[in-house]
Order: sequence, then C-alpha cells, then structure tokens
Amino acid sequence: MSDGAAIWADAVIAAALAAIDPTASVLLRAGAGPVREQWLELLRELMPASVQLRKLPPSISDDRLLGGLDLAATLQAGRPVMQRGLLAEADGGVLIAVMAERMAPSAVAHLCGALDTGAVSIERDGLSLRAPARFGLIALDEGIGDERVPPALAARLACHLDLGTVARADLGECLFKSSDIVAARALLPKVRVSDDAIAALTTTAVALGIDSLRAPLLACRVARIAAALDGELAVAEAHIACAARLVLAPRATRLPATDDNTESNEAPEPQNDQPDSAEDDRSNDGRLEDRVLEAAQAAIPADLLKRLQDERTMRARSGSAGRQGNAQKAPKRGRPIGARRGEWRAGARLNVLETLRAAAPWQPLRRRAQRAGKTGRLMVHKDDIRITRFKQRSGTTTIFVVDASGSSALQRLAEVKGAVELLLAECYIRRDEVALIAFRGKSAELLLPPTRSLTRAKRSLAGLPGGGGTPLSAAIFAATELALAVKAKGQAPTIVLMTDGRANVARDGGGRSEAEAEALVAAKQLALTGIPVVLVDSSPRPQDKAAQLAGAMQARYIALPHADATRLSQAVTAQAARG
Repeated sequence: MSDGAAIWADAVIAAALAAIDPTASVLLRAGAGPVREQWLELLRELMPASVQLRKLPPSISDDRLLGGLDLAATLQAGRPVMQRGLLAEADGGVLIAVMAERMAPSAVAHLCGALDTGAVSIERDGLSLRAPARFGLIALDEGIGDERVPPALAARLACHLDLGTVARADLGECLFKSSDIVAARALLPKVRVSDDAIAALTTTAVALGIDSLRAPLLACRVARIAAALDGELAVAEAHIACAARLVLAPRATRLPATDDNTESNEAPEPQNDQPDSAEDDRSNDGRLEDRVLEAAQAAIPADLLKRLQDERTMRARSGSAGRQGNAQKAPKRGRPIGARRGEWRAGARLNVLETLRAAAPWQPLRRRAQRAGKTGRLMVHKDDIRITRFKQRSGTTTIFVVDASGSSALQRLAEVKGAVELLLAECYIRRDEVALIAFRGKSAELLLPPTRSLTRAKRSLAGLPGGGGTPLSAAIFAATELALAVKAKGQAPTIVLMTDGRANVARDGGGRSEAEAEALVAAKQLALTGIPVVLVDSSPRPQDKAAQLAGAMQARYIALPHADATRLSQAVTAQAARG
C-alpha cells in the first residue's frame, strides 16, 4: 500500500468515527479538490440522517455566531426577543468550518468555549441567555505554506488529517456501512477503556513531547469509538494504535528517545523459579506501550518535526518584535469587523442594524418618558449610534538584495537572476510590492524602489552587471534602512538576501577581516528590528559563512542548489507570515 493510500485509509476511519460520535471533531488539512470533496461526501453518507451538517464561514459575525436581539420580532412584539446563533442552532449536529485558518480570533474564542462547555452564553443587548450547543466540528484547513488553524482550536479537535499528498488514484472504497454506524452508536456507551490502555496512550503522548492532557483524553475517546465500530465492548490494542495514529502522531513535537541500554539496565531475574504475575503484567504493559509508540511514530508526517522546530525558532525571535502594519483600521475600506459606539462624523459609516438593535430595548421607556404612546416611529438617541469598524490588510513588500560581486561567478549570477524572476512572478500573483537592491564593487545600489510593476522589476534585474568586490555590510544596512521605511508606511517588509556570505569590502574601504566583522554587526542589527529575512546561499556548495550570517540575522537559511522555485516562494511567504 502506498503512503497516500495508507493516509486515505486512516481518513476513512476518521470519517466513520466522526459519524459515530460527532464530538470527536476532525481537523482536515487539504485544499479544495476532488480528494477533499470525496472525504466530505463520505462523511455525509455515513452520518445519520438526524444529524444536520451546517457550514461555518470564516468571516461570520458575532451576532450570527452567538445570537442576540431579533430586531424584527422585537419591534413587532414590543418587547425584547432573542434570536439563536449558529452555535445554538448546530446543537446535536456538525459544523463544517471552511477556511478555518482565516477565522477571526473572536470567533475562534467563542467556538472553543462552546466546544469546552457544550453551551453558548449570551450577555448582550440587555438580555441574558444560555443555550445548549453540543456539536461536532470539521475544520477545513486550506492554508498555504505555514498558514495553520489557530492552535487553541486545533488542540480541541481529536483527529488531525493531512490529505495534501493523497492522489485520486489512492482513493479506495469505504468498508463501512450506515448500519455499522448505527450499531456502533448504540454500543458506544457500553465500551470501557482499561487502565493499561490509558497508560499506553499517556506514555506515548509524553514520549512524543505532547505536553497537553487534552491529547491523551481525546485519544481515549477515539479508542472507545474505534472499539464500538468493531463491535467490541473493550478497547483492544488495534484501537489504541488507531487512536495513536489519528490523535497523537500529528501532535508530536519530538521523536521518542531510544534507550539502547534498556536490556543491560534491567533488574536481574529472580533466583526462585516461581512466576511473578505482577512482573509479567508490567512487562506486558511495557510491550504494549512500545507497540503503541511505534504505531504513532510510524504515522508522524515526514515534515512535521522540521516545521515545528522552525516554528519554535521563529517564536523565540518574534516574541518581542512583532509584525507591525499587518492590519490597519480604516473608516471606509476593508473587511467589516463589527461595530462600536461613537459619533456619526464625516467619513464614518453608520451601522443601521446595530443602531436599531441598541435602540430597540429602550423603546417602552422612551415612549413613556415622551408620552408618545404606541407610534410607528422609532426613537433613536445619540448613545444608540453604532459605527461600523473595518480592518484593512496592509500591503507586503519583498525586498530582493542580490549579490552581483565577483565572488558570484557569472554563471552563478544567472542562476540567481532566474530564481529572483520566479519569486518576482509569485509576488506579482500575491499583489506584493517588490524592490531590488544590488551590491558589487564598493557599494550597494537601490535599482528599483518598491513597485508592483513586474516588467520594471525584470528589466532592472536583466540589466544587472556582475563583478567587483562584495560590500555585504553596505547591502545589509541599505536593506534594513529600506525595510524600516516600508514598515513606517504601514506595510510589512520581507528581505530576501541572495549571497554567498563572503564579504571582502567594508564601508570605509577596509579589507576582508574588517568587512566580515562589519557584516556580522549589520546582520545582528537587522535581527533586532524583527523584520523577516530569507538568506539564499548562492555559492555552488553551501558555505559556513552564509549560514553564520543567517544565524546572526535570525534568517531562514536556504541553499540555492537545493532550492527550487516552489521552496523559495514558500520560504518567502512563511517568513512574511511569521514576521
């Protein structure tokens, strides 16, 4: 069985488990396409007819998500009438969160609260309501590169699936029927988990570096559902291994440590010939834990550990220096993010619906105060005015800094130009601005100020001559200055430095040793700004100098011999997102 077919087989099992107990929610990482649609269709077929599936859009408002005042019913009845939100409407059903990686933080917080408590509480518009909201969640992660579902939400989803490497040829038939799901739902309350199974899952979680108790708890739940699917009243080893693959392996933060001295450090065998049942049980438990750990380790995605290591490095870097200008609040443009109380001044957009919602509960009091009786006129006061708030995404500027010195041979410079052209095309697709700095001889020169013109960028790159010294420090200082200027305008800069790292010209004309020391100083100063940087080693073979320079500026290091267009583009996108 191919890797893709094995992943699909586990995905089919996860769909069956979600159909049996929808609260065993699923995180599905896959782009829109036939593979994902096939899985969703399978889920719909297995799900009982009584379970309703609803879509949860990423830009949903708090009013629609939580509920609130029903304006039309309130005006008609003359008293406040509450309206249920999507979370309460989904009670007993399943929500499918589309593009969950783009969900607003407030929506994620409300969703996590409902998943934890099984209810939604509303305290707004002068009204209070608590409604049941026990539902399953299928979070569809369509993120590109390192775009991910918020960790708080991902931690509450039991099964994590990644169908990115599954092809249509890997899709097999589902061996489960609707009758199997119905029988398993009836059997599930009777299924029990032994202490040995709990110990095995907990030990596996610790060995994989999972520091949350929620993961082994979810794994125990998945193991029970898997046992019910097999028609068993007790969780067996196969069910524990299934839970380890679906729940624990995708959450791994490290490979389990191997102890080569286990056998030599074991206690000597007892001298008497009487069997020790307690020791035999402990030995069996240990072997069960080892087998479960092996099953989880085999299911760890190949790139997961590297990605987690990169994320930890970037979190350490960005802990004190965040990305500014990521989102701007604008009065007229952008995506609506709610309403606020305020004055209706020039340039502000009145939110009519929220204004009426704020005014509706006060109508009886205001009519009595004005002795207006029951009239069709709505009394709106200044305090009722609500202004729409918008969030406008800032632009992104990618600054290419290209080494055109003699240390980069002409043939190598041509390869660098080719790589930059590929990245320019990707930036054009994302509507990023690009800038180009070249350094050679004794100085660095801004060949192209920030622009969206792909033609100008390619023309400047094509006319770039090669030869001369390597004023690396001048290039880093120039790139830092330009990036800070871009950042001051509210945009998000990313620097792509393409060099072999062999500086030999200082800014005052000094030699190699002075130039190398000055380049490291410039790199450390760039790191203090928190601006994301990708350093592409353009030497024929990866050099220590370039790697040291990348470490000093806390940059993502990529060797050009191993960097294709896709990897370079993903690296730039990832650094921009992390910054």
